[in-house]
Amino acid sequence: MPAKPRLLFVCIENANRSQMAQAFATMLSGGAVEADSAGSRPSGAVNPRAVQFMREVGYDLSQHESKSLDQFQGQEIDVAVTMGCGDACPAVRARRREEWHIPDPKHLGDEEFRAVRELIRGKVADLLASLATSSAKTHP
Repeated sequence: MPAKPRLLFVCIENANRSQMAQAFATMLSGGAVEADSAGSRPSGAVNPRAVQFMREVGYDLSQHESKSLDQFQGQEIDVAVTMGCGDACPAVRARRREEWHIPDPKHLGDEEFRAVRELIRGKVADLLASLATSSAKTHP
């Protein structure tokens, strides 16, 4: 992995899950990774509930935009993470790929939405730890 790995989190609309994952990667890495997110069929806006629930943990998603996966074609991606979008998420060229089966919280109640947020936080923390371990193995 390069000194500052590039992560791309992908879901269908780029309105909830991938946006929260990008935010947690930014928060938890302390700038050690470059994180972004995209959607295979972007909604055009970040869900206001995602903004609300990320604000609870100290992150402002209100300036984020829903982006198309097309913007990242041909770019160097170190880790691509798809989030429960199955066949709707085309294969992203990346050095490493992961599929996280995470439910879309769009229509869930508040507590269930928070549970999805916390699931994403935990998975991002695990991913960042694996990158640190991988980097330590390649850089004595």
